[in-house]
Amino acid sequence: MDNTNQKKALINGELGLFLRGLIIGKVLTLMVIGGLLWWLLKPNLLSRNSVNSSNQNLNSLSSSASTFQTVADVPNASFTYGGSTAWASIRQLVDSQIQSDRPELQLRYVNPVNSSPGSSSGIRMLLDGKLDFAQSSRPLTDEEQAMAKERGFTLEQRQVGMDGVAVVVNPSLNVPGLTVDQLQQIYLGKITNWNQVGGPNLAITPLSQRPEDADTVIFSSNNDLKGQAFGSNVQYVYSTTEAVRQLSKTPGSVYYASARSVLPQCSVKALPLGSTSGQLIPPYREPMVSPEQCPRQRNQLNTQAIKDGSYPMIANLFVIIKQNKGREQQIGDVYSKFLLTDQGQRAIEQAGFVAVR
Repeated sequence: MDNTNQKKALINGELGLFLRGLIIGKVLTLMVIGGLLWWLLKPNLLSRNSVNSSNQNLNSLSSSASTFQTVADVPNASFTYGGSTAWASIRQLVDSQIQSDRPELQLRYVNPVNSSPGSSSGIRMLLDGKLDFAQSSRPLTDEEQAMAKERGFTLEQRQVGMDGVAVVVNPSLNVPGLTVDQLQQIYLGKITNWNQVGGPNLAITPLSQRPEDADTVIFSSNNDLKGQAFGSNVQYVYSTTEAVRQLSKTPGSVYYASARSVLPQCSVKALPLGSTSGQLIPPYREPMVSPEQCPRQRNQLNTQAIKDGSYPMIANLFVIIKQNKGREQQIGDVYSKFLLTDQGQRAIEQAGFVAVR
């Protein structure tokens, strides 16, 4: 009996050990399988988390970005504006987007009647009450501010972008570039031959819009030469389009204008400019596109040189707003706010200019 009980106990003990071993083995097996599955699925889980995180970041960025839709107090009316011809690509690209997104606002560009279109004529029309706001590629003058005060209001210039002033010549002209002082002396009639600035023995024919209609300027408001009359050899043109035509026909001619307007032209060549002859900076992105490569390729604005200030002649883009507490002030303020949104600044860059924020 005792022997029988001892055998049963021994069998039960061995059976218990076997069962415990079996259970432990299954647990270990499940742990191994689970670990293997986690290791295999880990990249997908991380990738999914990364995508979710990226989507959250994008949603956060898009929700915080200012757009034409986020601008408040947009008037439901039609307004007139005008001014700088350098703004043509902004009017085509940006203004069309504004009116598409905000159809309650209608904008109509108006050309001057008895003068060529440009910053000066646009500001003059604003002063005369013929425009609701103006676009300018140069700052306001003291005379324009004084005229506004005489008429019972002031003018505000609100910067929304940047451009360069480019100097263009006939493609056949071989000259390394110009300093700002040399350019100014050319238009004052004191430098009259290209051999005076390292070029061929060829008379210089300077082309320009009339100062009273000018779109851009080469004498800044704080320059000692401000207000001086151009030389008698300067030939006046109605527009940049007319100047480009004359440049292609006259080997010794030269013209200055908005870089964005003239750089893409196939029939002219832009010259590097500098404060000194040893620091000439091209207004275009290098390498320069030759006339033979154009129009398949076109020269683009040297945005980096504009941004860092190394290019010596910058043209700031301003919305000119009449401060009269009336409808003109309201639309000028709203229009500048459109252009200073994130969407507006991106569109200004797409139009070929440099954003300011």
